[in-house]
Amino acid sequence: MLDRRKVLFGISTATLATLVPAPLWAAASIKPDEASALLVIDVQNCFLPGGSLAVKEGEQVVPVINKMAKAFANVVMTQDWHTPGHISFASVHSGKKPFETVDLPYGKQVLWPDHCVQGTDGASLSKDLAIPHAELIIRKGFHKDVDSYSAFVEADGKTSTGLAGYLKGRKIKRVFVAGLATDFCVAWTALDARKAGFETYVVEDACRGIDTQGSLAKAWADMAKAGVKRIQSGDIAMSA
Repeated sequence: MLDRRKVLFGISTATLATLVPAPLWAAASIKPDEASALLVIDVQNCFLPGGSLAVKEGEQVVPVINKMAKAFANVVMTQDWHTPGHISFASVHSGKKPFETVDLPYGKQVLWPDHCVQGTDGASLSKDLAIPHAELIIRKGFHKDVDSYSAFVEADGKTSTGLAGYLKGRKIKRVFVAGLATDFCVAWTALDARKAGFETYVVEDACRGIDTQGSLAKAWADMAKAGVKRIQSGDIAMSA
């Protein structure tokens, strides 16, 4: 006699297989090609343990990114590259503390501890990154009076970094975003990548967040709404 529970389980599994899209059903199903690029966001000393704006567990993204980068022919890295006395620093605003906000001409700005000041060790990329084939480093946030979370557009929403033009010139169609921090520079980069017309993935286990005042949950919700795909590094097929 057939086991009713096994039959029902088999039917349910078969039904689920027809409903769940293939990329979610099979592991390691996304194979980067020449039209794919990995964007490694702000893996810098200031955001790592001991840094002035250290992201909790930030160092854990480095080995994940190093391994994942081997699957990509195209890798772009970014650096926060602030002037001394940058407008995003709490130290510039009398009576303000880090993580408070102010209203600036381009909108609401979270204030940060001084970080990633041009030419300092804190602004340097982690020495543990091992991506020798990365072909471009985009520096952002170097205009003293405007912040820049996104690798594509500064916080005023109109000043371009030039990254979209570079990627389109290279015939890149889809981007995979990893790095620090999930709820700020990673999320803003992913959202602007979608606006620029790229198919966009955020590799969750290759990112870490700051999560101030619910910012992490909001970032994931905003990205989902914009059509950003949330994946794990294990979903990316490594070359044989």
